[in-house]
Amino acid sequence: NISGALCISQAWPGMARTIYNDHKRFLETYLTPYPGFFFTGDGVYRTSEGYYQLTGRLDDIINISGHRLGTAEVEDVVNHHVAVAESAVIGYPHEIKGEGKMPVFLSLKCLSWGYRTATLAAELRELISKKIAKYAAPEYVQVT
Repeated sequence: NISGALCISQAWPGMARTIYNDHKRFLETYLTPYPGFFFTGDGVYRTSEGYYQLTGRLDDIINISGHRLGTAEVEDVVNHHVAVAESAVIGYPHEIKGEGKMPVFLSLKCLSWGYRTATLAAELRELISKKIAKYAAPEYVQVT
């Protein structure tokens, strides 16, 4: 039972080989962090039985008023809501706070299509405030 960065030791068909017009960035991002391995950017948990579970992006950190917050952390809380099937959280530039409170994009479970967006947004803000902190509550909730 161990957690860490997901790195791959051998090439595979269809893997990235460069970043258009920025090969140096490709090398620095994917090959330099762990020499001899391709760094995927994902965190992973491996059980004692050898099963792997992706735990989220390691580089998806949002800085809100000096608080560092992982997007996967917020997505995990949002995905526990009864109406939510899947979510995505992103940061956006904010002239005072550095980054703004994240918008949350949702896909709802089919039985929840009639759920009112305003009600859902309020419930999610309350849930995130309780489970993480008030500063993490999103300004925007967008059902996709």
